[in-house]
Amino acid sequence: MDIARIGVVGYGEVGKIFSKGLKDRVRAMGAWDLKFAQAATRDAELAHAGDAGVTAHGSMRELCEASDLVISAVTASNTLAVAEEAAKSVRRGALFLDLNSASPGTKQKAAAAIEAAGAQYVEAGVMTSVPPYGIQVPMLLGGARAADLAPLLQSWGMDAKAVSDKLGVASAIKMCRSVMIKGLEALVIESYATARAYGVEDHVLPTLRETFPSIDWDKQGAYFFSRVVEHGKRRAEEMREAANTVREAGFDPLMTAAIADKQQWVADQAKEGTFKDVAKGARWQEYADRLLAARKR
Repeated sequence: MDIARIGVVGYGEVGKIFSKGLKDRVRAMGAWDLKFAQAATRDAELAHAGDAGVTAHGSMRELCEASDLVISAVTASNTLAVAEEAAKSVRRGALFLDLNSASPGTKQKAAAAIEAAGAQYVEAGVMTSVPPYGIQVPMLLGGARAADLAPLLQSWGMDAKAVSDKLGVASAIKMCRSVMIKGLEALVIESYATARAYGVEDHVLPTLRETFPSIDWDKQGAYFFSRVVEHGKRRAEEMREAANTVREAGFDPLMTAAIADKQQWVADQAKEGTFKDVAKGARWQEYADRLLAARKR
């Protein structure tokens, strides 16, 4: 498989990481993001791309026409829209690697759009947070070309494993895991903040350590709070796709929908400035105290 030119759609946190990690593996690395065209963000984003050695394309069409491999790294809610837009100009025979956290049904619709244009769609289930791992983040691939693409990605230093030639399997694995992980985040935030409100956290956490001694509940709590405060909007979108996954399986997503609501609520609190002075590496109590103060306001 000969891939000489990569284009990344979405030059956010993940897009920047993949662009930086892969640009020396191929002849050309490009990116497209709506922020390239918006006055408030254009200069900073174009400067970042230039410093990183990434070509900032002027449109989705320009990126697709210049790429052998298009990597979609946008928010969950934009998964299908990006695939449909890319399908208008993607090159015949090109590969489209979808990293986004979306339901099997959404990925199948995205694949239908890309493949109708003569390109080849591969889904990826990214199995944990990207920043600590970079391009070595574990990911599961699915689709007819997954087994062909996996060895190439591995040769680039990526942790990619083909799990099925059937679309939707990799996404189902990812989404079912997300229900649990994002659910734990939501539960910890709700439990800890409530315990803090009653002043009983010094009684609650020891019982958690007794039941699950392998987990550092203070450290884990701080991590969960920090990640949701920073990425709650994106996590809420992912959980809405997880709720779609549950619906597609024939169940009512009672818990998953509630997780999405909790993640969105924290994101809204962050947007309103509730956590603006909380330092990086703060204890979970500092986040909880900000929520308590906001409640009183």
